[in-house]
Amino acid sequence: MQLAHRMSVLGTETAFEVFAKAKALEAQGRDIVHLHIGAPDFRTPDNIVEAGIKALRDGWHKYTPANGLPELREAVCEDILRHRGATVHPDDVLIAPGGKPTMFYAIMMFGEPGKEILYPNPGFPIYESVIHWSGATPVPIELREETGFCFDAERVLAKITPNTSLLILNSPANPTGGIVPRAELDALVAGLEQHPHVTVLSDEIYSRLLYDGEEHVSILQYESLKDRAILLDGWSKTYAMTGWRLGYGVWPASIVADAERIQINSTSCPNAVTQVAAIEALRGPQDAVEEMRSAFDERRAIIHEELNAIPGFRCTMPKGAFYAFPSTEGTGISSRDLEERFLHEAGVACLSGTSFGALGEGYMRFSYANSIENIREGLRRVKDSLQPA
Repeated sequence: MQLAHRMSVLGTETAFEVFAKAKALEAQGRDIVHLHIGAPDFRTPDNIVEAGIKALRDGWHKYTPANGLPELREAVCEDILRHRGATVHPDDVLIAPGGKPTMFYAIMMFGEPGKEILYPNPGFPIYESVIHWSGATPVPIELREETGFCFDAERVLAKITPNTSLLILNSPANPTGGIVPRAELDALVAGLEQHPHVTVLSDEIYSRLLYDGEEHVSILQYESLKDRAILLDGWSKTYAMTGWRLGYGVWPASIVADAERIQINSTSCPNAVTQVAAIEALRGPQDAVEEMRSAFDERRAIIHEELNAIPGFRCTMPKGAFYAFPSTEGTGISSRDLEERFLHEAGVACLSGTSFGALGEGYMRFSYANSIENIREGLRRVKDSLQPA
């Protein structure tokens, strides 16, 4: 078989590759501590599960509208007003089977040969992968440790050319745990007024996972970008619903039908039962969300302390999401070699910083979406593996 040439430029998400390797080792009897996967270790809250079970029993077994159930899109609008202070219309909401479809649709809609798309580096690997696949040129937005892994608005604006079609933002960020403060986003948005040809995709999937009183500033709060801003969010991280596969995009009214057309051509519509459960997630009790966030906050402090106690490591305090992104330059070992050593020798699954772009060299990503016991044990093994023989 001869595949299309474009398949050679399509990347992957290393977290799933490492997960498969870890599972293979476990099948051989090895004990592996999982500090790599970006999935809450909590169960989906019971009220959401019960809503899904009831939906199955009530006969939610058929197709839904391609853009999602009207009641769910209304619930999304209510949630956006409550947590972001922005008003959106249900017709501009596209419910999708996960968070990735929104970024995939947006990149494919704006990416083609001759176009440039700006994306965070280090950043979620699928951004760069799909930009390449679209035929566009990926242009990295450098995220540096010394600035808390936040971009410099002026430097971002300086990268914009007449060929720039899309700018991707992610705050709170994967893999760094960094956030974009209001002042920096204000400066970026003000500068974008001089570049009306640039659309913005804001990945805000971790918006409810913030610490130390940090505020979430949404792209939807900026009136000047109303007609060219795309919001990505979903249920996976906030409600521990990664396996339910549901997310949403808020699209400019002028192009939401185009995004829906891609969805019709690819997945038809989202899962009916999951959508019913998602209504309960948004409109039901929110106690579990705060309980999970509080638990992540406690783990954040512990993983920060433990990582900084490892010789050759230096870790800034993450401000959001559930990832720590320590510098490992002091070990003198490449990030990819450390990933292999920690998995095969220490029995700890974590990710090389280069899984998130070239600027991730010299860093590792550790997820603290695991128990305190496992975090301590995993980092003890990491530390022991770096000791001289």
